[in-house]
Amino acid sequence: MDKLYFEIPSINRKEDIVEYINEFAEYKSDLNGIGSLDKILEGYTFEEALERCLNMKDKTYAEKVGRCPGKTFLLIRESDNKLIGTLNLRWDLNEAMQRFGGHIGYGIRPTERRKGYNKINLYLGMIEAQKVGLERVMLDCDVNNIGSDKTLKALGGKLERTEIDPSDGILTNVYWFNVKDTINNYKDIYEPNIYTTNKTK
Repeated sequence: MDKLYFEIPSINRKEDIVEYINEFAEYKSDLNGIGSLDKILEGYTFEEALERCLNMKDKTYAEKVGRCPGKTFLLIRESDNKLIGTLNLRWDLNEAMQRFGGHIGYGIRPTERRKGYNKINLYLGMIEAQKVGLERVMLDCDVNNIGSDKTLKALGGKLERTEIDPSDGILTNVYWFNVKDTINNYKDIYEPNIYTTNKTK
């Protein structure tokens, strides 16, 4: 399989990110794990959305705009430098996000699905979660999102509950992960597909 790595969003990726977001619109697919970059769909300039996205790691700023502090990562395929997916990592969750939403949102562009990329995406997300001191993380998914549900199970997620998310009325599976165990248990499977880089600092 191709080698993948995380990269922090930047102005250098403007065209790639806009194209990525437009692909989701073209395929009428839900856009997840993009952080504040999707604000361009609400009339923000790319530069404004990027600034908001990068500032979200500051707790004071995040709370001021009604969000949890977090970081957004671009999943890049090393062989052709293509933006394949995104992941949004959050900490200091508010009460609502502790129930649904959780610590990680993620996604793979529609034309690159069913290739196993989201498992590597989530594994990289666990590494980043460990870097910010998270020992356990929660993720959820629509019960009808078979691909995401398989990804969560594939990395050892433990189903805590299945409930209707009041924000959208969708029946949702909520999973919990022990970060250290996930990294250790799946290291041999996913680390061979990770391209070593320092672009997430």
